[in-house]
Amino acid sequence: MSLHIRPATLADAPAIAPLFDAYRQFYEQPADLAAAQRFIHERLERNESVILIAQDDAGAAVGFCQLYPSFCSVEAAPIYVLYDLFVAPSARGQGAGRFLLLAAEDHARRQGRVRMDLTTAHTNHAAQALYEAMGWELDTVFRAYTRRVG
Repeated sequence: MSLHIRPATLADAPAIAPLFDAYRQFYEQPADLAAAQRFIHERLERNESVILIAQDDAGAAVGFCQLYPSFCSVEAAPIYVLYDLFVAPSARGQGAGRFLLLAAEDHARRQGRVRMDLTTAHTNHAAQALYEAMGWELDTVFRAYTRRVG
């Protein structure tokens, strides 16, 4: 299987939504395809994120990654937060995750971003192995915190 990776358009939202819903379920959220569709559609419609879509030879969506523009105050420069990366189970082991990461890196470089940041679950060893094999560095300096406000 060969893969084609490109920036998603609003017309791709229905194809990405099932993958996004599966991604959310991986992180122990209840299935909600309508919410997934709405969320992806809004991000693309409002240009609030960049979504790269991986398609197989038949044009079926088999993976995606989503980048959110942000800034690093310390470096006084723009960055991307790579928040979502998901490959359909049927397409795993064929390089889709690696190709999506490479495409994200290329896109970030072309957009003048100085780096990309990401987080993953402590238990997601497969993703950690991929990130480290591709040169991503584990942050051992800063500790991440979160607080619900709504």
